[in-house]
Amino acid sequence: MLKTFALAASAALLSFALPASAQDLPYTPGTYWEVASIDVEDGMEPQYIDFLASQWRKSQEFAKSKGYITNYHVLTNMNPREGEPDIYLVTEFEKMYDTAEQLRQQREYEAMMKRTERQLMTESGARGKMRTLKGSMLLRELNLRAR
Repeated sequence: MLKTFALAASAALLSFALPASAQDLPYTPGTYWEVASIDVEDGMEPQYIDFLASQWRKSQEFAKSKGYITNYHVLTNMNPREGEPDIYLVTEFEKMYDTAEQLRQQREYEAMMKRTERQLMTESGARGKMRTLKGSMLLRELNLRAR
């Protein structure tokens, strides 16, 4: 739920107005897409999908209802090559939030889930027997303009 300081700092750099020469570019910056790469342990796919369909979806719907994210997706890698993840969890959002706002959102989320941050982190660690987070990416959509 919380974005790291590094992400917020990179967003701040991207938020400055484009210089006049760059305003001629054939695109405008769009939404951010955070992509988590998940490797599901053998035999654990049904349990992990159950988690995604229940608790993960609930948290995403909560964030969407609050306007913190615009959309989310679960994508499966139909033909994974050696070392590639099985599932991609994609969260789309319009802006980065400062630390104070991230903490406020985290407290709202904890209240909705009726758990403390420590409890949520413990639950996340317990899911380690079902999956491995292989990494994540932060992407930004480019909305192309006709030329």
